[in-house]
Amino acid sequence: MSFIIAAAQSASEPGDISRNIDHHLRFGAIAAERGVQLLVFPELSLTGYELTLAKSNAVNPENSNLNPLRHLAMQAQMTVVVGAPMLNDTGELYIAALALRPDGSVSTYTKVHVHQSELEVFTPGHGGSPLLVKDARVALAICADVSHPQHAAKAAALGVDVYAAGVMIDEIGYGRKVPLLRNYAMEHRMAVLMANYSGVTGGEVSAGKSALWSEDGELIAASMGTEEALIVGTKQNGVWNGTVLPLREPSRTRS
Repeated sequence: MSFIIAAAQSASEPGDISRNIDHHLRFGAIAAERGVQLLVFPELSLTGYELTLAKSNAVNPENSNLNPLRHLAMQAQMTVVVGAPMLNDTGELYIAALALRPDGSVSTYTKVHVHQSELEVFTPGHGGSPLLVKDARVALAICADVSHPQHAAKAAALGVDVYAAGVMIDEIGYGRKVPLLRNYAMEHRMAVLMANYSGVTGGEVSAGKSALWSEDGELIAASMGTEEALIVGTKQNGVWNGTVLPLREPSRTRS
């Protein structure tokens, strides 16, 4: 049986959750056509990497405005991981990844290693348990988490098959973090999936180039730049194959 995962290299409208959900669904439709079982979006994908807008746009994982994504996950039997700011019980704000599951449930992962520039807005989180996607165990990470080798090592110690990171990485950060991600794949014998932004968000210019590496560090598929695209990897009989699919323009009905 095939195991199919994908990274959405997507753009986000600042603070416009409704519009961004609609945009996520465009990626989801392509992923569903391909039989994708795990779809990962960039860090804070539902709001954009907009630190000044984060608290006013905090997302409750149980809120009905996520229902279109919940329905996508259920109908396509796909785990969909989106990024959002999320308040805890004491009013502190986390950078979170929300995993919408095929059974209608949602689980959360909160960013452990909050960047210095984010600390005025966000508090460090506590991570989260690995996801079970078909027969594979998937550990999540959010951007700066991947700069800390102990984060990947802790995931590997739990026996995960995939280390999946939603990020916002510029060109300078890309040069530092990509060698780390490739090394994690080789050292820990786990596939590594990275979903980066397309274009500009929060005044930051993303490097794009979302990618998937196999368990031996081989680059399976990657975007060549910052275009909106779906990076898809398929593992069958122990062998990975990859492809990059451009985001289709929405169909227009004739009047």
